[in-house]
Amino acid sequence: MRIIDVIDHTNVMDDEFTYREPQRGSGDWRFGSQVIVGESQVAVFVRGGEALDALQTGRHTLSVANIPILAGLIGLATSGRTPFTADLYFINLKDMPQIGWGTNPPIPLETPGKGMGAVLLSTHGTMNISISDPMRFLKKFGVGKPITRVGDMKNALQTKLLGELTVLLMGSGVQSVPEANGFLSDVEGATLSALSQQFEDEFGIKITSLDANPFQAKQASADELMNYVSLENYERIKRLQIAETAAGNEGVGGALAGAGVGFGVGQNIGGALNPEAAQAQAMQQ
Repeated sequence: MRIIDVIDHTNVMDDEFTYREPQRGSGDWRFGSQVIVGESQVAVFVRGGEALDALQTGRHTLSVANIPILAGLIGLATSGRTPFTADLYFINLKDMPQIGWGTNPPIPLETPGKGMGAVLLSTHGTMNISISDPMRFLKKFGVGKPITRVGDMKNALQTKLLGELTVLLMGSGVQSVPEANGFLSDVEGATLSALSQQFEDEFGIKITSLDANPFQAKQASADELMNYVSLENYERIKRLQIAETAAGNEGVGGALAGAGVGFGVGQNIGGALNPEAAQAQAMQQ
């Protein structure tokens, strides 16, 4: 049995999110072992598949003081030297730039009274992301894996982005391709904020920037739209539309065409997409 006395992780790849030490098997540690956490890193101990204590940037000598949850779980005394087994994950907090994304499948949009009544919108672009909640991210993507890189989770990022963008676009009230492009131009405003919040809540990731090319449109029948929207997202869209109506934003389509997402959209997105939280807040007032 090899006890790990000093450990760090300096050879971080550009597209690396998490890295486990040791890469194979489990590590044997003792009180007095040292963990060196670099800049823009967090190190998290995992035992039995459960993420426990986190260490911030700096040199840490393991003790009950800095790994209290793990120490309590394994029942070690403050001065104990008994080795214990655990995995240590180094989490990279640096920005991951220029991650490509695209609308595959396309985003459906109803266009009442125009053409066939609906269009399918396609676009592509890039986004920059970074880990905002290391524990949430590790539990979602990293635990049990020697390493997690951008390519390992690109499908999850793409699916999440496309779903949230569809919900926000269809719930915003836009009814034409120019209005949809006006919505898309607000990717540095309310749209980006709403997208990033959904990513943080589910993945522990924030979107720091998002670039998109103008939508390209293909005519479609209104019935075709339901082939591109899940029931869950359809219900969220309806809640968002109801929230907009209740706020009295009757001219939201025109406002979107000129200035991206209107002020009312930004105020109502949170409650419409998270009705349980909105209800709890209302009960406190």
